[in-house]
Amino acid sequence: MEIVSVDIGGTHARFAIADVAEGRVASLSEPVTMKTAEHGSLQLAWEAFGETLGRPLPRAGAIAVASPISGELIKLTNNPWVIRPALIPSKLNLDSHVLINDFGAVGHAVAQVGPEHFEHLCGPDKAFPDRGSITVCGPGTGLGVAQVLRTGHGYHVIETEGGHMDFAPLDKLEDAILARLRKSYTRVSVERICAGPGIIAIYEALASIEGRAVRQVDDKTLWGMALEGTDSLAAAALDRFCLALGAVAGDLALAHGPKGVVIAGGLGLRIKDALKQSGFANRFVAKGRFQSLMSTIPVKLITHPQPGLYGAAAAYAQEFAK
Repeated sequence: MEIVSVDIGGTHARFAIADVAEGRVASLSEPVTMKTAEHGSLQLAWEAFGETLGRPLPRAGAIAVASPISGELIKLTNNPWVIRPALIPSKLNLDSHVLINDFGAVGHAVAQVGPEHFEHLCGPDKAFPDRGSITVCGPGTGLGVAQVLRTGHGYHVIETEGGHMDFAPLDKLEDAILARLRKSYTRVSVERICAGPGIIAIYEALASIEGRAVRQVDDKTLWGMALEGTDSLAAAALDRFCLALGAVAGDLALAHGPKGVVIAGGLGLRIKDALKQSGFANRFVAKGRFQSLMSTIPVKLITHPQPGLYGAAAAYAQEFAK
């Protein structure tokens, strides 16, 4: 059956038509990307997507939203839309739908995409087992964390707020980064470091240590400087980011007891070469008495171009198209 799949973020909303059957996604159309600022509501964007197809939309939908799914009203960060879950069927003309957190959707994608959509980062280069837990960790605007539990006969996605664990510094440089952040935040979570904007805090701390004037640049500019290698301080901040992300991914693995770890998100894809060349792998396994155990865990990057859209459709398939 056909469904509308939507992945709604702060800046963009992506739409596609998915074909689902027997609990899985059979196909996903080429996505249509819209700027949320150019549409007054989800309903208006939904209708605009329908106009691009030139035919009536399916009466089934899968909606992934970059926000916790709770309460009578969902207000997205950096997005003017307000979503009232109870009104979705009438507003969007749907007979059935799922509404899921965006990182929960990524978890469904991890569970359903084929091995060709994963790239090895570190640890044993082997497939994930059919049974056991897989930790999913995605640096982006924040740090998304989910857990996929494979049972051998199916899977369950567990959405978490693991990105809000306390940040634990492991050396003097990270002590300095933490001290700098504590001037602004009483409690410093891991996503203050291991998410896109975190590179600013790292960069500013390194500049202070070097006795350099701190350049006031946004995180997008800093990431460009770091990846292009045009600024040595930005490059050092990138390497330090990879170290911290490796430590956090390893901590999550210890907490979840997984048989595999997946790094997800657009930023993860963008820095994949840096992750491989950095100390990410060393920090991932450096867990004292559990180092030998950590070295048995495969760590991969999900490379599917639209894991949010695919995963939203997979969540619908699991619930309605069995």
